[in-house]
Amino acid sequence: MESDAGRRPYTVLTVCTGNICRSPVVERLLAAALGPSADVAVESAGVGAVVGAPVAPLMASRLGAAGVSPDGFAARQVVESMLREADLVLPLTRRHRAAVVELAPAVVRRTFTLREFARLADAIGPAALPAGTPADRLAALVPLAAAQRGLKPARPEDDDVVDPWGYDDAAYEASWNQIAPAVATIARVVTG
Repeated sequence: MESDAGRRPYTVLTVCTGNICRSPVVERLLAAALGPSADVAVESAGVGAVVGAPVAPLMASRLGAAGVSPDGFAARQVVESMLREADLVLPLTRRHRAAVVELAPAVVRRTFTLREFARLADAIGPAALPAGTPADRLAALVPLAAAQRGLKPARPEDDDVVDPWGYDDAAYEASWNQIAPAVATIARVVTG
């Protein structure tokens, strides 16, 4: 998809295991928070995707309650070309990050767990980014976040989003409560 300026949109790829619970929620929430005019394409995939499956019902209902449609979603398996083409890769856990970097080592400087990137974005803040579109601001934020990696310590497990698959509603709520604030932080920083 080409933007009005004839260039491709800035692409964010979110990655989890099955691509039915966590990464589709990030995809849909971040796209909605940035808005259709942001020139940012938000996509998702899984390292062990349930290819073709819709968003898990307990996450789909949460998206709906947030005013974001889960309709039309189909899980995809992550492949190297997706990673190479993405401008920012947001895996949901450190294990997913390792899998992504193993598949496409060149993406290491633009790959962060969702919560790690949100934490770094929050520390950098919107004032540190140039004026411009969310795509421009994301493009500026990624190298700043990469430079800050390790300087803003957190417990390693704080960078992971819990996997609710196979658990009860409380696990889905816990996962949602880790994802939604992280997405909101990223959107706030890049929409400034």
